[in-house]
Amino acid sequence: MIAPLDGVGRLVLAAALSGLIGLEREIRQKDAGLRTHLLVGLGGALVMMVSQYGFSDVVVKDTVILDPSRVAAQVVSGIGFLGAGVIFVSRRGVHGLTTAAGVWLAAGIGLAVGAGLILWATAATVTGLGADLVLRLLEVRLRRSRFPNAVAIWVRCRDEPGTLAGLAAALAAENWNIDRIGLEREGLPAGVVENRMLLSGGRAGSLPGILLGVAGVLSVGLADGEHLNVE
Repeated sequence: MIAPLDGVGRLVLAAALSGLIGLEREIRQKDAGLRTHLLVGLGGALVMMVSQYGFSDVVVKDTVILDPSRVAAQVVSGIGFLGAGVIFVSRRGVHGLTTAAGVWLAAGIGLAVGAGLILWATAATVTGLGADLVLRLLEVRLRRSRFPNAVAIWVRCRDEPGTLAGLAAALAAENWNIDRIGLEREGLPAGVVENRMLLSGGRAGSLPGILLGVAGVLSVGLADGEHLNVE
């Protein structure tokens, strides 16, 4: 049987480690953030501990044998339903896969802590956060090598005819090239769309004035979440 304080310590540690995974998602303003990941990790640890130690009073040697790994397997399968809730499909492709993977990792961290595998859980947390940071920087470098001096932005505007043409004309007038463009409506108010663009050729400091002067434009920001100017 596990000592009470040891059990409480495992629960707190599971919440802290899985919360770190969620904090990164929270900072990036994803749907499943700090609270979701923390609760998933905490729940995973609690379920594992209950599986391991919660039935010691009915376990009889050579008569009743419990297999804690069966509970862990059910958690891994069940977390897929929660992960599916943050994945959605739009015309721009599939979104939320990284967040869903983070939820799955948080569940694994919770199970590991609940099983007493503290070092493994800590290593998984550090590796997960480190890999996400390194790979994100690598993606940025690859994008910059393909599109030198590019700026990734989003422009929220009214869903009206002629707005996109007005944006293109305003950018062209200031020598901006549109290397990529995508349209998003998910999670936005009715009548509002978000145009995501990869631009090159002009001066980044001139973008707010150029785009906010186009009829129908509501707000402009960098794709990494930093606002250039918001009305």
